[in-house]
Amino acid sequence: MGDCLDSFKFIWSYRLIYKRKNSRIFRRLNYLDKMQKLKNKEAASDSVKVTWIIAGLIVVLAAVALIVFLSLRPGTTVTTSGNSVVKADPDLVTVYFNVETNGSTAKEAKDKNSEIVDNTITELLKKSIERKDIVTENFNIYPEYDWSNRKQEIIGYRATHSIKVQLSSTKMEKAGDVIDAGVDTGALISYINFELSQAKQNELKAEALKLATQDARIKAESMASGLGKNIGSVVSIVDSSFGYNPWPIYRNDMMAVGASEAKSAVTNIQPGQQEVNAQVSVTYKLI
Repeated sequence: MGDCLDSFKFIWSYRLIYKRKNSRIFRRLNYLDKMQKLKNKEAASDSVKVTWIIAGLIVVLAAVALIVFLSLRPGTTVTTSGNSVVKADPDLVTVYFNVETNGSTAKEAKDKNSEIVDNTITELLKKSIERKDIVTENFNIYPEYDWSNRKQEIIGYRATHSIKVQLSSTKMEKAGDVIDAGVDTGALISYINFELSQAKQNELKAEALKLATQDARIKAESMASGLGKNIGSVVSIVDSSFGYNPWPIYRNDMMAVGASEAKSAVTNIQPGQQEVNAQVSVTYKLI
């Protein structure tokens, strides 16, 4: 009888423990299910928000496109070009030199070239030319080939070094010294120009573009008046061109020394005013 009672108690205790465990698992599963539903709801809400944002952006872009289309449709705008010419005195005299050397190896050609260039710069400095006014334009080393046997055969190397010396137009009398310094050390004269410094170019560009824009406005106002309208705000403006060409004093196409001819050209030619051009294209609204 006692054994039966003990067995009954054991079974009853086991059932209680089993129920408690099942109850805890059930509550845990219920909690996880609720959390998953909450996450799904939040994700759905975020998806709706993103959809509304995209739809809003599409509406805004469509409205902007419509406004631009309506503002640019034929009969609502007028496009004119403006031109201007500004006269300028060059403020630089620039002497261009070219140094060419040959060698059986690239190093030999380079070393010979460097020696001439270094000597040229040294002589220029002795003539009171400032180092900042001596500028390297380009430097190249390339092989030379013999094609006589119907095949490509390297027979040596050539090094070329182009330098320019810029002088203020107020120091034009030093141009002869510059030419002598280059020629005496083995450099060849390429050409000599009257030019505009970058600062002068910027100054003239601002003035020329301003005048070109004013010219475009005058034309647009006249065209609008002929249509019984007025011009409104600017829709677009494009800088079509601005530029000038250096004014050549001397050019040696054969790349010979030509020191006396070059010095004579610099001495006998005086810089005169030259034209600098600018052009713009402007579109206005018609009102």
